[in-house]
Order: sequence, then structure tokens, then C-alpha cells
Amino acid sequence: MWSERAHFLDRHDAGQRLAAELKARAIPDPIVLALPRGGVPVGYEVAQALNAPLDVLLVRKLGAPGHEEFGIGAVVDGAQPQLVLNEDAIRMLHVPPAYVAQERDRQLAEVERRRRLYCGTSAAIDIEGRSAIIVDDGIATGGTVLAALRATRRASPSRIIVAVPVAPPETLTNLRLEADDVVCLSAPAEFRAVGMHYADFTQTSDEEVIELLARQRAETRVHS
Repeated sequence: MWSERAHFLDRHDAGQRLAAELKARAIPDPIVLALPRGGVPVGYEVAQALNAPLDVLLVRKLGAPGHEEFGIGAVVDGAQPQLVLNEDAIRMLHVPPAYVAQERDRQLAEVERRRRLYCGTSAAIDIEGRSAIIVDDGIATGGTVLAALRATRRASPSRIIVAVPVAPPETLTNLRLEADDVVCLSAPAEFRAVGMHYADFTQTSDEEVIELLARQRAETRVHS
């Protein structure tokens, strides 16, 4: 049921509306990097509108020793997977380098497993010199997207655009300090949670992610 708080019917509706905003900007040589799982239906609509390649951008948090929910960094996949560390947290918690390396390897293995699940044998797309558009279905605190943004920067794209349907104003302010551009359709002061801004926020399945990625790969090949 539609609610007063909901801005979007579902992720595909949000993606189409986001795509219209991005298409009007005439972004050169775009590639869409979607955060799975919920960012993929949004990213698919953007990639369709821009006739751009679509890839997933997998991010795995490195948990602190004994407190896995507390992030001390993240690993981000891509043509060259990147490690983004929170040096302040590591110093504060006295995390030994051996633990960081072990946790990095564990999370990289999970990233590789998920990439195989979603993309099969297709390698991550090289983004060097291209306009990288990082897409999700919404952002709350921005920690995951910020790690993705910083890791993507190391792959030398010509520019990085963060594109989301909805996010709180303070998160957007932080992201604008590091992205070349941030596109957000709705920034309500009373944010609460991403799902509150969708009429249908049903969890995206692995099967849908696999289907949409394969469909866009096929269509991009046809038009290339």
C-alpha cells in the first residue's frame, strides 16, 4: 500500500526516475556500478537509459576483533580489489596487522564467491578513464558507499558520480566532499530508513541480480 512517506513505487520506478535525471546530464562514457542486492534493479534502469555497462560493486566490512559489527575497514571488489582501512579505529583498538590481513583475506574470499554467483566467469569491468556511476537503492549512514567511492577512486575513473533515489541530507553532505557529483532525488529531513520511502521494498533476490546483470551484459554487447 502506498504511504504518505513513500516516494517510489519500487526499485525499478526509482531507477527510471534516477535515470531520467542522469540522462539529462549527458555523462560521457558511463559505467554503472550497483551495490547488491537492492542497488541492482535501480542500476539496471540507469544502465538501460544510458546504454551503459552494468556491474556489481561488492563491499565487505572488516569487523573488529570480537566485535564484528564494528567496522575497521572494508574490501571492495573490482578489476583490482581494494582495501580501505579506518586507521583511527585500528589504532584506537590496537588491532594487530596480522588480524587485519586475515580479515582482509576472509572478506576477499567472500567477495570473490559472490562475484562468481552473480557474474559467473565475467570479469569485473575496467573503469579506468570512464565515468563511474555508483548506484544504490538508498543510503542511510553512507559508510558502505563511502568505502566504495574511495576504492573506486583508486581505479582511476575520469569522474565518480554517486546516484541514489533517497538519502538523508547530512549523508549527502559528507559524500559531496569526496564524489565529483552526487545525484539524489529525495533528501527528507525525517529519513528514518531507506525502506520507508518505497511502497514496495521487497528484498531483491540473488536470482534477480543474476538475471538483470546477464540481461544488461547481453544488451550492451548488441549495441557495442
